[in-house]
Amino acid sequence: MRCVGLEFEEQINRLLAGMTRRQKVGQLVQYGSFREYERSLVDKGEIGSLLNFCGSTLVSDIQKAIMHSPNPIPLLIGDDVIHGYATGFPIPLAESCSFDLPLIEETAAIAAREASADGVNMIFAPMVDIARDPRWGRVAEGAGEDPYYGSLVAAARVRGLQRNDWDDRPHVTACPKHYIGYSAAEGGRDYDYTEISEQTLREVYLPPFEAAIQAGAGTVMSSFNDVSGHPASLSHHLLEDVLRKELGFEGPVVTDWESVQQGVAHGVAADDKDAVRIGINSGAEIDMNSGIYDLYAEQLVQEGAISEERLDEAVRRILRVKFALGLFEQNQTTPEKAAAIHRCPSHVETARQMARESIVLLKNDGAMLPLDKKAGRLAVIGFLADSQGDALGCWQCKTKKENVVTPLAGIRSRVSPDTQVEYYIGSGILDGSEEEAEKAVEGAARADTVVMVLGEACWMSGENNSRAHLGIPPAQQRLLRRVCAVNPRVVLVLMNGRPLTLTWEQEHVPAILESWQLGDTCGDALADVLFGDYNPSGRLTITFPRCEGQIPLYYNRRTSGRPELIRYLDEETAPLYPFGYGLSYSRFVYGPVSADADRLAAEGAVQVSVTVTNDSAVAGEETVQLYIRDETASITRPARELKGFQKLLLQPHESRRAVFTVTPAMLAFVRADGRLAAEPGYFRVYAGSDSTCEDGVRLLLTEPVQLKPPAAGKDANA
Repeated sequence: MRCVGLEFEEQINRLLAGMTRRQKVGQLVQYGSFREYERSLVDKGEIGSLLNFCGSTLVSDIQKAIMHSPNPIPLLIGDDVIHGYATGFPIPLAESCSFDLPLIEETAAIAAREASADGVNMIFAPMVDIARDPRWGRVAEGAGEDPYYGSLVAAARVRGLQRNDWDDRPHVTACPKHYIGYSAAEGGRDYDYTEISEQTLREVYLPPFEAAIQAGAGTVMSSFNDVSGHPASLSHHLLEDVLRKELGFEGPVVTDWESVQQGVAHGVAADDKDAVRIGINSGAEIDMNSGIYDLYAEQLVQEGAISEERLDEAVRRILRVKFALGLFEQNQTTPEKAAAIHRCPSHVETARQMARESIVLLKNDGAMLPLDKKAGRLAVIGFLADSQGDALGCWQCKTKKENVVTPLAGIRSRVSPDTQVEYYIGSGILDGSEEEAEKAVEGAARADTVVMVLGEACWMSGENNSRAHLGIPPAQQRLLRRVCAVNPRVVLVLMNGRPLTLTWEQEHVPAILESWQLGDTCGDALADVLFGDYNPSGRLTITFPRCEGQIPLYYNRRTSGRPELIRYLDEETAPLYPFGYGLSYSRFVYGPVSADADRLAAEGAVQVSVTVTNDSAVAGEETVQLYIRDETASITRPARELKGFQKLLLQPHESRRAVFTVTPAMLAFVRADGRLAAEPGYFRVYAGSDSTCEDGVRLLLTEPVQLKPPAAGKDANA
């Protein structure tokens, strides 16, 4: 985004001076439809933004019309561009498993480039919620469970969305969401209550928002949820004290869909008018779709319940974004620009690379994979194997299922002419006929190898799609068991938007690939991995539980006074697949972890390193992960925390050393007094292939290090 300099501030002052109160209120109004009433607001210059409205010609026409209105201030045009616009990329959770931050940034940049060609200038992304409960369907939209890695991904996606590498049309602003704690909904039930301690809020849920703001995010979206008794979109403490004063955010806050109005249902506002009073005074500048700002804000200012100064401040923040995006330059997009940009070859090729890197190999007994392209007879089974729409996942935006290469199509394009590929639906997503199942079982019995593509339909994850049972749906699971009974050579390919419980599958299926929902190039990327043209390198960014009773289950849990007694009577406590886990067609061997010193001073640094060897004949990438544990602190600390990672490409039998620089800042945490500080004492530093690694070194931090003063409302002397 362009910098808003002094000349823009002068223009903003002139605009404010010439606006009526009604026109000022209009800048705070955002509608999600464009019918006769919204058109009348455009004609009068009494609306500031729209969403669910795009198209190069439509947007250009409406922007030109508003520039001839009594209040010629162009519109913000918003859209939920979650994982691609015209080009369909993997769902964000899948992308995060690549551990490839430059590529994650690039897919975001492409999505913004394509959206801007259709007139979109405000993208309601990235979703930076830290998700610890896979029952919550919106885990698909984020980067998993870790606040350190989630912060890196948040910054990368904001940089990509706001790269704005064009000058022939308005720029784009990111809108990280959902501020804050939305992903902590009790029971994984979307929109439900969240109980979050101040410590957890600051250590887990705030860091990705801080990273997004530091990366330059122009807007932020407030969330639906009630945070420990304070609905986020109506909380002065969360919006003003924390978001603005602590994190330094200066742009406008956009509420999630009608979330200010929902203050009435939450029981903190008496009626819609009261909700408007609380919302605007708390710092929620743009009301998404409810229309209650449109109805009551002007009256509340007249009555003195909202000050003129507060209204002007809100409008000023919105105008700054509009100037920064170049909206006043009236340089609009055209259908020709959109046609040249949407799904151009380089965008599709990037989607394929991202899809390949997103796939996680969970199991590969007996080196079942990669498959031989001369497989003889190959049975492909499962409704999802040939479903174009389901490969796109949730939030499909302007993608078209006709552009999707399905797993079946990808497999057929890759095998040799002598390989016979037979396809059987077997069952639907949730049910199926006995006749189809019998055909699939008979075909599996005849096949040399079976590839089963099972999991979730696109509608089973995403917003308001919570699940209490996380297994492969029963009809598909029954089919899998029948196929495994007649043919031991089964490869299970999972297509899903969240972690699944796979205890039976892990025990009985020799090879399992987590492919997620990969977008347009799903089949090509999957075939690349299945047949060895690409060595899988994805690593899980969210824990896979053994069963739902273990949830919430995440790697960076706090230590317990009785760790040896934490157990279930009827299940293991360990996850099925831990955070950071993923296999390869290569075999990587780790040497001992070492450090160049055992003491760390306040201004110092220690080099921690480990040698990794590719002890195989296949080149591959290994993601070396660095974890740290604070042995003794003033409050309990997580058993370990991710603090770094490196992706090493190793040729056959090659050895390379991964070197990490450990600094006092990496040892810091938010203390009970609200200070971000590192306390002196001993720390364990681990390096390995996932969050269960045990080899490490012990470091002594010799003196305290303070990085930030107390948080808002905290007593420095506490």
